[in-house]
Amino acid sequence: MTLPRPHRSDVFLASTGFVGGLVLWVLGVFNQGAKHAIIDTTWVVLLPLVVMTALEFLRRAMPRTVLLAGTVAVVADQFTRGSLATLLMFTDLVYAAVVYGPPSSARRVPVVTGSITVVVAIATLAWYREPWALLLGIMTGMVSFVPATTGAVVRNHREAADAARLRAEQTALLAEMDRREAVVAERSRMARELHDMVAGNLSAIAIHSTAALSLDDPATSREALGVIRENSVEGLAEMRRLISLLRDGGTDEPAPAPTLAGLAALVRQAAASGTASGLTFTLTAPPPDGELPAPVELAAYRIVQESLTNALKHADAGRVTVTVERADHALTVTVTSPYDQRAAGPRAPGAGAGLVGMRERVALLGGDFTAGPRSPAQDAGAGPREAGAGHTTWRVRAVLPVAEYDKEPET
Repeated sequence: MTLPRPHRSDVFLASTGFVGGLVLWVLGVFNQGAKHAIIDTTWVVLLPLVVMTALEFLRRAMPRTVLLAGTVAVVADQFTRGSLATLLMFTDLVYAAVVYGPPSSARRVPVVTGSITVVVAIATLAWYREPWALLLGIMTGMVSFVPATTGAVVRNHREAADAARLRAEQTALLAEMDRREAVVAERSRMARELHDMVAGNLSAIAIHSTAALSLDDPATSREALGVIRENSVEGLAEMRRLISLLRDGGTDEPAPAPTLAGLAALVRQAAASGTASGLTFTLTAPPPDGELPAPVELAAYRIVQESLTNALKHADAGRVTVTVERADHALTVTVTSPYDQRAAGPRAPGAGAGLVGMRERVALLGGDFTAGPRSPAQDAGAGPREAGAGHTTWRVRAVLPVAEYDKEPET
């Protein structure tokens, strides 16, 4: 196994400890006198010093192994005259075992060293039966328990800092994800609004331009050009209002949101555009019972607007019926139009974006949306409001809940 390169701090500590131990040995400074040393030869003091110096290089790479070997070296040092440098380097090994070792070592080393300190204090006091014997226990605690406790405190602070940094990174990541989701949602909303605002005008322009090109009738062509100009002006006005809202620093006041009161004008405009296609339009929209919230009115208006646009593009000649009614704390919007399953394709270009937008609007309000063809059998019990009785129809139905707005405040 290849050992990692020692850290610069470890090299500095090892070099400083070894040089300090040599200076103390040259000066003849030892921890205990000759009569208390089992081995009185002074050069033997250097052996534990050299071992402890070598262990300092590995204090980060092998903290537990280094601590065990260092314990053997410091115990061996007690049989000689003893070196203060050896004791000081041992305290650093205890500290490193707690800071750089595995979590189990960080928990066990302070407990073990504290237990050893208590045992040494009690044993020396019982052996010598003198108060000064407690100093041996205190010295043992300063060499082992104090550095272990210091290492535990440092490790806890480091782990707390790492956890705080991780939480900050996760918070920043979540904020970035929320920002991206908000951007995507805003883009979808802008695309939906842009489609709803201009799709009807562009569809009318496409239909009437096709009629003007296919019919060699000056009166019909002039009428079609008039409708084209009207829808072009309205589409440009809607575009300018939307751009004014999006542009930073725009000074134009935003146009008020459409309401159900504008459905009649919307149907009249569709009727003018559908004359060339043989379509007639009927509106059944009694005044709603109570004031409706703005989001519900806007969604209902846009659903009718898009349904009429789709009828102009795709429906066969016949009657288009628009029904808006409120019942059971919900606003129900129904638009039916003639539908021919044998048709080869739409009369005007379309990619289905309108149905997607209507479905999204209803989902945002927590309502229910259905759209699709209905057979004569399904329309048999629908009542007189359903258009094209006896023929296959295309029905768009949206149920927009308004129950939360109908709750009266508690008294």
